[in-house]
Amino acid sequence: MLIGYARVSTEDQNLDLQRDALKAAGCTRIFEEKESGRAGTKRPALEAALDFLRAEDQLVVWKIDRLGRSLREMLDTAHMLQERGVKLRSLTEQVDTETATGRMMFNFLGTIAEYFLDLNRERTLAGLKAAVARGRKGGRPRKITDADLEAGRAMLAAGTIPVAEIARRLGVSRKTFYLYFPQARARSQARAEG
Repeated sequence: MLIGYARVSTEDQNLDLQRDALKAAGCTRIFEEKESGRAGTKRPALEAALDFLRAEDQLVVWKIDRLGRSLREMLDTAHMLQERGVKLRSLTEQVDTETATGRMMFNFLGTIAEYFLDLNRERTLAGLKAAVARGRKGGRPRKITDADLEAGRAMLAAGTIPVAEIARRLGVSRKTFYLYFPQARARSQARAEG
């Protein structure tokens, strides 16, 4: 049985290209998700696909890098499938682990993919260092200004305004509020337990 797995990294990306290619390849079931491929990221649809596969099935992906962002992760998945008697096929690179050449190409392409990821990381870090040298800071802008922090501390100290209301007044979620005021979370948990 041919089982497809399609993944895009962000919500604004589209799965249609991968879905169409997997259907054209003859996949009878396709697992899809919009999750980052960053190493260590949970990917529930991939886990479900791996659980669904049985010996003699073939996992079909549009590109090898859909399996993960690190060579180690891709190789671990490929080896685990091989041990279970499941084949792996990549449509774009035309790699099929059923053959010795396919297994060699899988390893080679995984190495190349990781090389380009490392190059991209190095360029990004170099760009960030250059920006810092020019006095710019990277990353997302802060959600809470210094004035908001001061107001939040004052409202917390007063002890009469609930955390949810303070967060609403500051224009942030409760989760974000607790990132800036971790002591408030500890107090809330202590009250709930007491």
